[in-house]
Amino acid sequence: MISLREIRERSIKFAKEWEGASHEKQEAQSFWIDFFKIFDVSPRSMQFEYPIKKIDGSYGYIDVFWRGQLLIEQKSRGKDLVKAKEQALEYLPNLKQRDLPKFILVCDFVSFYLYDLDTNQDYKFLLHELPKNIELFSFIAGYTKKTYKEEEPTNRKAAELMGKLHDKLLENGYSGHQLELFLTRLLFCMFAEDTGIFAKNSFREFIENQTDESGRDLGSQISYLFELFDTPNEERQKNLDESFTQFPYINGSIFTEQLKTAHFDRSMREMLLDACAFDWSLISPSIFGSMFQASMDVSKRGELGAHFTSETNILKAIKPLFLDELSEEFAKIKNNPKQLQIFHAKISNLKFLDPACGSGNFLVIAYRELKLVEFEVLKSLKILTQLVHIDQFYGFEIEELPSRITQTAMLLIDHQMNLLFAQMFGEPHFNIPIKDSANIFNVNALRVDWEKILDGVKIDFIIGNPPFLGSKMQSKEQKEDMAEVFSGVKNGKELDFVTAWYIKSAKYLQGKNTKVALVSTNSITQGEQVGILWQEMFNKYKIKIHFAHKTFKWNNDAKGVAQVYCVIIGFAGFDIKEKRLFEYESVKSEPHEIKVANINPYLVNGDDFFISSRRKHIQSFIPQIVFGSMPNDGGNLLFDDKEKEEFLALEPKAELYMKPLISAKEYLNGKTRWCLWLKDCPPNELKSMPKVIERVENIRKLRNESSREATQKLAKFPALFGEDRQPESDYIFIPRVSSENRDYIPMEFFTKDFICGDTGLAVPNATLFHFGILTSKMHMDWVRYVAGRLKSDYRYSNEIVYNNFPFPLEINDKQKDQIEQLAQNILDIRAEFVGSSLADLYNPLTMPPKLLKAHETLDRAVDKLYSKTLFKTDTERVAHLFELNKQLTSLIVENEKKAKKVKKIITK
Repeated sequence: MISLREIRERSIKFAKEWEGASHEKQEAQSFWIDFFKIFDVSPRSMQFEYPIKKIDGSYGYIDVFWRGQLLIEQKSRGKDLVKAKEQALEYLPNLKQRDLPKFILVCDFVSFYLYDLDTNQDYKFLLHELPKNIELFSFIAGYTKKTYKEEEPTNRKAAELMGKLHDKLLENGYSGHQLELFLTRLLFCMFAEDTGIFAKNSFREFIENQTDESGRDLGSQISYLFELFDTPNEERQKNLDESFTQFPYINGSIFTEQLKTAHFDRSMREMLLDACAFDWSLISPSIFGSMFQASMDVSKRGELGAHFTSETNILKAIKPLFLDELSEEFAKIKNNPKQLQIFHAKISNLKFLDPACGSGNFLVIAYRELKLVEFEVLKSLKILTQLVHIDQFYGFEIEELPSRITQTAMLLIDHQMNLLFAQMFGEPHFNIPIKDSANIFNVNALRVDWEKILDGVKIDFIIGNPPFLGSKMQSKEQKEDMAEVFSGVKNGKELDFVTAWYIKSAKYLQGKNTKVALVSTNSITQGEQVGILWQEMFNKYKIKIHFAHKTFKWNNDAKGVAQVYCVIIGFAGFDIKEKRLFEYESVKSEPHEIKVANINPYLVNGDDFFISSRRKHIQSFIPQIVFGSMPNDGGNLLFDDKEKEEFLALEPKAELYMKPLISAKEYLNGKTRWCLWLKDCPPNELKSMPKVIERVENIRKLRNESSREATQKLAKFPALFGEDRQPESDYIFIPRVSSENRDYIPMEFFTKDFICGDTGLAVPNATLFHFGILTSKMHMDWVRYVAGRLKSDYRYSNEIVYNNFPFPLEINDKQKDQIEQLAQNILDIRAEFVGSSLADLYNPLTMPPKLLKAHETLDRAVDKLYSKTLFKTDTERVAHLFELNKQLTSLIVENEKKAKKVKKIITK
């Protein structure tokens, strides 16, 4: 590609040569041939006197037409250029959609009038002013000011064009590896002709002019073109037609493999030309890669854009991992040439790895940002020598297609950065023939030795977004991967799939200064996963968290796609004095950074700490919690209001055994559910109820046919719930799953005649005081940090959440009475809203102000039981609770040790 400096010099010469010309229209072709020579563009790309039908049905001629790019209307000196522009616009409706130009240019040899059809902007200047306006025409040489574009619609449209062609080729039997590589090559060619790797529009014009409209020879012509891309110029045949020799030698692995010839028909040729007409310079390699991958799968076509990682989220990982530090270092030394040279050499030696690179979006953005830092260095040093290259970047990817897309995406972003370099410094610098390429390995990162694959290369930064898959969603192969990575780790196989990359990264870190940042599902910082994963990370691998983004919502509004809640955790095998913690007021808000001394596995500013499962509460005087009863009955013992009424009409004696069943969903939404509770039903009474016996027999049969041995044993007791844990006293009901949108989990007192179902937990013998503590903000903050999640909803557990929650240690009767009064007030206010469900009462949008104020009053009173100092944030509350838990745990351990000593003495 010609440099902008050279273009400007040629434009000066052009303006001088044509300054004194006769300006007659017959000179137009010579004028425009010379004009395009400024940009090194062959006149063969243009069509002169192109016939076109006008709006009124008559025919006219476009003076100069460059398909999809430029329409020129030439007039004699002194003619009305505005009228000439209107004439040019009349031609547009009769052009094919893909042939529509981006610009209209009208000229009378002295005056130029350029009209941008995309932005509706126009530019007017005289011939002698052409040099200072020449950058308006830089698109002719392949330059674009839009280096990348993140907007989803642009990238979606490009992916959909490729998807249509994919479907047609697949339909005709061109499939698998051949098809994927073929389409990757086409993508490269279309991008190349829009960004200056090839001459502008040259690939499209090759198809238009060198292949038959029927499409019958298109496949073979493209195959030969691909072969040429892998053939150095000196090895090509001497008698090649100019239509082939115009294309450069590409080199690199992208065109090395010989593919079977793809056969096209007329419609497929049209599809490819439509794809060529798209402006591929507008796509973002970081986003398009994942969309392109999805477009190859018809089942995922409707979700294009649903799973890509936004640039904003990628930067949340990249900036604190390395970019902020490099930017700060540059700012300090930018006026010191010697230090800048050292810094330049340093960034050129950095190595980056994405061990689950997918379509390459993290590597693409990381490379782009590193190049931008380098460009600042070059500007400060006033030099043009680039040292940062894409071969500093490494990736592991298990699937072939995304690994190829990553390789291509890195070449595309490399070229885009070279275009930006040319615009900034006036000198073109291109990696064609390809000399450098990213190191992308098509391997299973969980099964290979990273050291061996990297072959001695020391990675400085590991970054990425490994797949999120809960243990129940993992395939057989993925479970085997987990078993290998977590060999010897108790319950390791139950963790989310993403955790395997944490362990593999931690292993790689040993003895190195490498830093890691991984985007992950927030479940790895909640519930039982914390103790399993992070004890291994901290105790075995001595990992320290350097920075973290607490839970935020993945930026994605695609319909029908489950919302994803993520964290980003940066860690290394060594400690640093000051850590960075990014907090979010809500999961949708912007992060707020705080500097902290330590970040623990719950992403809280506090000591490293693990909550372990406990069968009993950490404080022996607190009421124990139990699971609700599980019917395991195939629905035979359960009824809604209508079903209950119909059943009792047939079996009225069963009314004595019909009990209200408290299930979370119905409880929260004000619905009533019932069950047959036959625990105390005498045999003779049971026998006298045929409709009940019929259902009991159904249960016996169902349990006998189960594949589970435990369920088969339950067939001996078909009249009973499969698991009976019903309290023998009144109890507090806690739903096991509750919406994340609620500020408080709705809880309620029930008598023992209300059967607690298995979607809830029961706290028997609980008092108003216990209710007040459990329904407070103090307890809710504990839930938010410690509980696991079901999707994004809170999953309340007995052994992790309740049994580890520290109730206040020292209170007096007056304080206890106050909490009970405030708790009763909440129950009384609820009772006032007879027609409202708990879901309505605790929906933040519909919660009565009176109820909210009652909760806030209780919250303040509960806070004072824990500390005389006011808690300012939820983080402060949780840090305090962690410390209390730690103290209580130490006491338990100490008492257990004493008990063991006593036992030894007694048994001697």
